[in-house]
Amino acid sequence: MLPADITESVRHALAEDLGSGDLSAALIAPRQELQARIISREAGVLCGQPYVEAVFAQLSADLQVDWQVTEGAEIAPEQVLCTLHGPARALLTGERSALNFLQLLSATATQTRAFVERLQGSSTRLLDTRKTLPGLRLAQKYAVRVGGGHNHRLGLFDGILIKENHLAAIGGIAPAVARARALAPVLTRVEVEVETLEQLDEAVAAGADMVLLDNFSLPALREAVARVARRIPLEASGNISLETVTAVAATGVDYLSVGSITRNVQSLDLSLRYL
Repeated sequence: MLPADITESVRHALAEDLGSGDLSAALIAPRQELQARIISREAGVLCGQPYVEAVFAQLSADLQVDWQVTEGAEIAPEQVLCTLHGPARALLTGERSALNFLQLLSATATQTRAFVERLQGSSTRLLDTRKTLPGLRLAQKYAVRVGGGHNHRLGLFDGILIKENHLAAIGGIAPAVARARALAPVLTRVEVEVETLEQLDEAVAAGADMVLLDNFSLPALREAVARVARRIPLEASGNISLETVTAVAATGVDYLSVGSITRNVQSLDLSLRYL
């Protein structure tokens, strides 16, 4: 499912780059055409094709993008990803915005895929978080899906996660869950973040739909799984890395969430070259 805000996101990206107009592109003859191609400089997972297409579509209806690989495919260094042909001004104006989207989203999908591959053979699923770049949440969550991960909440509006600060303000797990049940629609999931096994017991007894186990050790995660005995899903979170993700999954938790797949991404090295 493509993000509903692609057109708007691209419009904002172009607006902040163009301002009152592309002074450099104005040096090019209006009717001149160019051909170009986007090339990968390192291995990864390609993501962001709809954004690239939207960038150039908003600049010129005559600009054509022909992809050589599919969205979500693994790519190799020096691989041609697509060819482009059309008005030179539109190509030059949209180059940076198109690459920004493609590099960022490919990096997010690549990092996600790396975690998902470490989970093969287990029933644990990878979730993202709200730790996304401002203004690009739906884009990055789309990239997580392309990489094989799953989305947690899109925002504060589509699920309740009662965290430590909520508990401090309300006065405990039981009253917090009770308020959530009173305020939220029937189908809204109520999840509680806990830091101890005792809090886990409280959350289960209070009727939470799901529990987030924050910074639990591996022995504590195993004990939590044994205590809950699959009555509700358990999510592990907190400093989970590629080095530790397999061991965390082996405890039997249903989900694990990793903020680094959207927060600590280094753009994939891609370049646009004119022919």
